[in-house]
Amino acid sequence: MNKVSINKKSIYQFPKALTGIKGLDEVLGGGFPKGRPTLLCGSAGCGKTLMAMEFLVRGAMEYNEPGVFMAFEETSEELTQNVASLGFNLNELVEQKKIKLDHVRVERTEIEETGEYDLEGLFIRLGYAIDTIGAKRVVLDTIESLFSGLNNQAILRSEIRRLFRWLKDKGVTAIITGERGDGTLTRQGLEEYVSDCVILLDHRVIEQISTRRLRVVKYRGTTHGTNEYPFLIDEEGVSVLPVTSLNLNYASSSEQVSSGIEGIDEMLAGKGFFKGSSILISGTAGTGKTSIASYFAKAVCERKEKCLYFAFEESEAQIVRNMQSISLDLKPFIESKLLKFQASSPTLFGLEMHLVTLYKSILEVKPQAVIIDPITNLNTVGTCKEVRTMLTRLIYFLKSKGITAIFTAEIKNSKELDAPDEGISSLIDTWGLVRDIENNGERNRGLYILKSRGMNHSNKVREFVINNKGLKLLDMEFDRGGNSIIGSGRKKQKPHVAAKKTISPANKKAKVKPDKKRKK
Repeated sequence: MNKVSINKKSIYQFPKALTGIKGLDEVLGGGFPKGRPTLLCGSAGCGKTLMAMEFLVRGAMEYNEPGVFMAFEETSEELTQNVASLGFNLNELVEQKKIKLDHVRVERTEIEETGEYDLEGLFIRLGYAIDTIGAKRVVLDTIESLFSGLNNQAILRSEIRRLFRWLKDKGVTAIITGERGDGTLTRQGLEEYVSDCVILLDHRVIEQISTRRLRVVKYRGTTHGTNEYPFLIDEEGVSVLPVTSLNLNYASSSEQVSSGIEGIDEMLAGKGFFKGSSILISGTAGTGKTSIASYFAKAVCERKEKCLYFAFEESEAQIVRNMQSISLDLKPFIESKLLKFQASSPTLFGLEMHLVTLYKSILEVKPQAVIIDPITNLNTVGTCKEVRTMLTRLIYFLKSKGITAIFTAEIKNSKELDAPDEGISSLIDTWGLVRDIENNGERNRGLYILKSRGMNHSNKVREFVINNKGLKLLDMEFDRGGNSIIGSGRKKQKPHVAAKKTISPANKKAKVKPDKKRKK
């Protein structure tokens, strides 16, 4: 029996049309099927019309593919106003003949009067619009309005098949929006079967927090992402986070960057963190985690690199004010746009929306360093497992971009190392713990490195001092009984230590020699 050989280089590449929507092309493996219809379905308010319109606008502006938007519900004026908030100027694109808007009024009473339903008139009208501007893309919004007055199921199915076949014969990449039915993807339950690609949009509310998600139900002729992907609609359009694309194939740098604190650099082989690594600074409340992160931000900006600071607990103004009390002025770096704060409450979005927002901001700013302060506040909007999953995606994304990241985490007490609500210590490259040390009726701080992958780091606990002069680390001293001497205890012990050093040499001459005669 002859074996059939397969040449991988000659495998057929499925033709696709790039959408231009952030993240969506990655999920789809290159875009919508070119020259074929795609069904975009979902319930009210999930973003079907906006996503379809952005596909059309991006095609006209970025890929030189004119498009026709045929609406059965909204007028051309209403569409223009609705998408203006996304920064799309439809009037300008219409004047340039890159986009054609057409509102088709469908009245149910008129259909009932004739007793028959024929799409021939629609084909003529749509064909004329396509030929007028040489359109390559078409959007029909929504298909339910087109067939709202038709009760005969046989005619309905026949006309839906005819519509999809006509679009294929015209060779246009078409988007048909549809409303979700009861137990089916669409009200008619047929469109999903005749479409080459079906995308389901969902807008769900869990514990009073809303999240939009996208799922590719089917895509004929090609592989695609099969998970649910969170997406965001803001003033710049639609952004999709392709979480499954974050594989462990990122590069690893041997270059080290300063932490901004000399003592910490000394503990890390004398040079600081590895560039592109992830760092966790954990400790109880008031141990200086934000101060360490802020000094790192200063060091990044002094290298003329960009730092993006995500604050989930304090506002930008509050952090700037607080850091001034320890001789750290962040204002010059903010004014020079090297340091950018993005402060928000954890309850503003769900975890997936926070992830999309972080992802989007990082791609826009293109920083060399990112600070997340603190990650423990995220547990107010998700379970332990959900927070860990979200942070895992974020860490791998930052590593893939070669971005050095610092995460701060609050622990309940010094005996508890890894915060149970996050549990990301296994993903972290360098882990520093700041702990409370109570001695002689006062509270002081100690810092040590739990781990630092790939480098010979210090295993000593050092006293961590925060005052109006800044941050510094001191070697621990011990008395004769082995007890640590820290804080104000250093001042009390200094005279004793000095005396010990100065008296010993002098006593060599002052010592009384034993009386040999008396000994006899």
